[in-house]
Amino acid sequence: MSEESGTKPIVIVGGGMAGGNAAVALREEGFGGGVVIISREPSVPFGRPPLSKTYLRSEERLEDWFVRPAGWYEAHGVDRLTESSVVAIDVPAHRLALGSGQELEYQKLLVATGGRNRRLTVPGAGLPGIHYLRTAAECDAIKREAVAGRRAVVVGMGFIGCEVTASLTQLGVHVTSVFPGKIPLERVLGEQVGGIIGAMHRSNGVRLLAGAQVAAFEGNERLEAVVTADGERIACDFAVAGVGIEPDVPSFAGSAIAQENGILTDGRCRTSEADVYAAGDVANHLHPVFGRVRVEHYNNAEKQGAAAARSMLGSAAPYDYIHTFWSDQYEHKLEYAGHATSWDDFAVRGSLEEGKLVGFYLLDRAVQAAVGLDRGGDPELDLDSEMAAGARLAARRARPGRAAVTDEKVDLWSLVQ
Repeated sequence: MSEESGTKPIVIVGGGMAGGNAAVALREEGFGGGVVIISREPSVPFGRPPLSKTYLRSEERLEDWFVRPAGWYEAHGVDRLTESSVVAIDVPAHRLALGSGQELEYQKLLVATGGRNRRLTVPGAGLPGIHYLRTAAECDAIKREAVAGRRAVVVGMGFIGCEVTASLTQLGVHVTSVFPGKIPLERVLGEQVGGIIGAMHRSNGVRLLAGAQVAAFEGNERLEAVVTADGERIACDFAVAGVGIEPDVPSFAGSAIAQENGILTDGRCRTSEADVYAAGDVANHLHPVFGRVRVEHYNNAEKQGAAAARSMLGSAAPYDYIHTFWSDQYEHKLEYAGHATSWDDFAVRGSLEEGKLVGFYLLDRAVQAAVGLDRGGDPELDLDSEMAAGARLAARRARPGRAAVTDEKVDLWSLVQ
């Protein structure tokens, strides 16, 4: 598949999962030319899931999540420019300018800059003791705060908020979670599954303040309390804000590359400019099944980075991965396959009451996505197989019928046409 190596390197801007996996794929596909990764972070590329879970709880090392061991890059001729950034691009000349003043030519360019945390702007938002979670350094700062018996406020109950809430609680921290919706994760998972997630947290002692907004942070030299819009003052020792991310579109892309909720790409990860590609959280990708979608999950960054590398080497195959993700909270495991922004029916195989189920998000009877919760551990059930079948049903927008997907006696694979 590889094109001629040429004298100019392939340059990857962004040293996260997408960028790291792109570099690996280039070498695995036989590309022998130069590869350069430009990253603002000091670390080698690694997966971020443990930052809200096992690494936060000091149960796992970040090294276990490295895309490749630290020595792999030098051994395979991949240059890493760490703590560096690109400040300008000359697309016709295929040239980049770095913040250091260095200029770098490229034959192909991959933008894999990921996302950046949305920040709260209420009074007191700059007080010490208010944390965000995206980098290893930010996680280390939260770990230093997370001492048993202390009090924390978690703002937001999306996936990061839920996972941080669970981890802090497991570390013995007393957590109050403040979020604007009725239940955790309602927008993504719906009322039924979101309700189960909320019940999990309450059963572990978390105080959930649903429908609440943070109006201010209070404290003298550091955070002492969070004040909600309805006037409640929540005393705390620290806070973690997980209020979502936005695509980290680099400033150099401002006028050169088409954007809308990230950098727009076609089905092969190509941007509006020749020889410029995008992958991961920053990419708003034209998916052959889901349409235009920007996905912020680990699995997508891993697989789209590799797909972009193959595209840069001449592959005409579209990136058609049927998105999946997972979330671990306490002893519970949630898995998801597909992509559903709206649905008119939620069909359940298993039990909502017991919180052990596979659910299907249906729109006009067509499967949009599937969710699995705590179906492992039963010798008669194979959650991996069920979710794989659910992903295939979502990929084909199959209409197997509500009765068939909810009947435990029906093999889901028999419904895949």
